[in-house]
Amino acid sequence: MNITCSNCSKKLKISDKIEKGLKQLGPGRVLRLTCPKCKESIALDAGHLTTAKRQEVVIVGSHIKPPMPPDIEWLKDGLFEEEEVVEDIPQTLILAKPGEQRDMITKAVESIGYQATFAESGKDAMERLQFVNFASVILHENFEDAAIRSSSFHQFMREMTMQKRRFIFYILIGSQFSTLYDLEALSLSANLVVNSNEVPELLTILRKAIPRYEELFGSLMAEINASSG
Repeated sequence: MNITCSNCSKKLKISDKIEKGLKQLGPGRVLRLTCPKCKESIALDAGHLTTAKRQEVVIVGSHIKPPMPPDIEWLKDGLFEEEEVVEDIPQTLILAKPGEQRDMITKAVESIGYQATFAESGKDAMERLQFVNFASVILHENFEDAAIRSSSFHQFMREMTMQKRRFIFYILIGSQFSTLYDLEALSLSANLVVNSNEVPELLTILRKAIPRYEELFGSLMAEINASSG
């Protein structure tokens, strides 16, 4: 996939990693790249994929005009490196002690295109949330000595302003929860609860829960995001 910098008109080739990230963007979200030539920021959203596909074939009258040969000028500057867009790929903050459960959680979120980040403590997690816009936060019952309901981090999430909280998909994992029980999640100010016994099935659970959440609130989030921008 190729794009053109709106500032200097340089044509750039986008890596498969970035294209995959575009496909997984939620409503109102954008990826920001830096043009290697003019250093200006380039904002991309899922709509660029549709535009790129339409430009691949141009129909003239009853004849199909093949696309022009690819512009390889970008070879001089190199392909966009993946680390240049790490901050724009949806990130998940995982609060769980190292071990099998955390490994399974990490594998599940990475399988749906999220980048996993780990917190060392509740304080560390709270500080990270002040500076990074995480798409989701996962709190496991084994993270702190206290039960989730009395956890200092959980209280922090409950008291977070809605201006920030509404954009975070908050997941609680514990042995006392009933997986996908929306009423229980609502009572805990969370978006999803998962029983720790079902962590091996977390990928399937996320594939069901996240699209349902985006269907219900995606349009609203996009409108709010557009208004605040």
